[in-house]
Amino acid sequence: MKKIFLFPIFILLLLLHSCKQKDASPSKELINEIKLKRGEVISCGALDKQFGTMEFETSSGENVKEDFTLAVKLLHSFEYDEAEKAFAKVIDKEPACAIAYWGVAMSNFHPLWTPPTESELQKGAKAIQIAQSLKKSKREAAYINAIAAFYKNWGKTDHKTRCLNFEKGMETVYKNYPDDKEASVFYALSLNAAADPMDKSFRKQKKAGDILNALYPGQPNHPGIAHYLIHTYDYPELAELGLPAARKYASVAPSSAHALHMPSHIFTRLGLWDECIHSNSVSVSSAQCYAQAAGIKGHWDEELHGLDYLSYAYLQKGENDSAKQQWDYLKTIKEVSPLNFKVAYAFAAIPSRFVLENKMWQEAANLEVTSAVPWKKFPWQEAIVHFTRLVGSVHTNNLISANDELKALNRIHDTLMTQKDIYKANQVAIQIKTSEAWIRLKEGKSSKALKLMQLAADMEDKTEKHPVTPGEVIPARELFGDMLLQLNMPMKALEAYEADLKKHPNRFNAIYGAGLAAQKSGNTQKSKFYFQQLLNVAGKGTSNRSELTKAKQFLKR
Repeated sequence: MKKIFLFPIFILLLLLHSCKQKDASPSKELINEIKLKRGEVISCGALDKQFGTMEFETSSGENVKEDFTLAVKLLHSFEYDEAEKAFAKVIDKEPACAIAYWGVAMSNFHPLWTPPTESELQKGAKAIQIAQSLKKSKREAAYINAIAAFYKNWGKTDHKTRCLNFEKGMETVYKNYPDDKEASVFYALSLNAAADPMDKSFRKQKKAGDILNALYPGQPNHPGIAHYLIHTYDYPELAELGLPAARKYASVAPSSAHALHMPSHIFTRLGLWDECIHSNSVSVSSAQCYAQAAGIKGHWDEELHGLDYLSYAYLQKGENDSAKQQWDYLKTIKEVSPLNFKVAYAFAAIPSRFVLENKMWQEAANLEVTSAVPWKKFPWQEAIVHFTRLVGSVHTNNLISANDELKALNRIHDTLMTQKDIYKANQVAIQIKTSEAWIRLKEGKSSKALKLMQLAADMEDKTEKHPVTPGEVIPARELFGDMLLQLNMPMKALEAYEADLKKHPNRFNAIYGAGLAAQKSGNTQKSKFYFQQLLNVAGKGTSNRSELTKAKQFLKR
């Protein structure tokens, strides 16, 4: 009897000890081990700390509710550094708040951008480890388990698989807590993060859109709903559906530089250049303000992201002076923090677009870019520079240089394949086929050139641009039209330009090319239509592009 009595008491003591461990706060040493960002949240904009409205229920105390809500708002607007600061403030006040560590892990994930760095993965995994050791509600545990699925075995599992794991985890939360609006919002985000850019059915994006649209009428000022709807519909075939959210989001979170920029994704897709210019002008100003307030040495990455879209929009309006001002300003930037993939992209794309869209072939062939970027760490972005030089070399009859640049593109493609970055490798493969096409054309092999250019255009049509870019540096279908026009095949060229305009509305060169091709094929009605469209898009500003003069002269006949 004595032994029987002691055994359950022993078990009970173990259970009590276990519960005590679960209830205990992590030590300061353990918290410091994940090196949290700390400090007051910084915001810039017309209103201080205006990031929208939403609620996220937690089991934590009232003393951290306001900080936690702000942290989630920042998370929804991809203000990751500031979100982590806010979550750190919650942890400082209430170290045993398990869901705050979930927030730290989410702040280091940044879906839709680029995979986390090794240090970010280590921090996120450590935060999850602490979160799982603490007492929490079943709902909070479900959220924690969802992001834990992303960080699990991060050293051995590729980013795409981890995104799919996060999607499955959030699907579980979404199904188990149907009345939890935040579960719906984060599940929609997970669908977008896990979507295949080569899936032209947009299955996951449409599902995310249905979820978000069902929430939107009741929460018009929720930052995540407006933001994720823009990302959900950031495709030519879906962009029109994202216009209401695009025109709303900046007013929902005016203190976020990213929120001020994001509407331009839809504006770019629809060729609404004036709105795109306004969106990125205010975003760039906000980003400059943030860098100064945060004590960032040099410039903040979000500023260059806005400059990329701003330059692109100016070029489509034919406003070369304004576009050149952005490039000249870019040349003065010697230090950016953090120095990441979108910074490298802006440094490569802004000058490349300017010289290619203006057909400044000599300048393209000799393009120099900043030494502030370690280009070998950003092979996809480096490829843009080599592609620009190649196109410039072909058009200045320097095939030796063109072939050298082609070798560089093939080397970069092999590097990306070795890294198993299939999407970016495919983007470089399109550049390679385009390059081979123009080299063959210069060699007098027009039939082979057309086949290669057709292949490049078809390859590009089967995939999508990267979410952070305003678009391909030069669309392959547009270059196909240029080649057909050069070979005196204006009717075929017109087809190519019109196909390009369906995917890239109101592109300056595609509209002019369509008008010129229609004129040369004897289709006066269509040539008038496109030349008038060019004037509507770019003829009311300060542009001095010669194409506008030619369009006006044609319309006066």
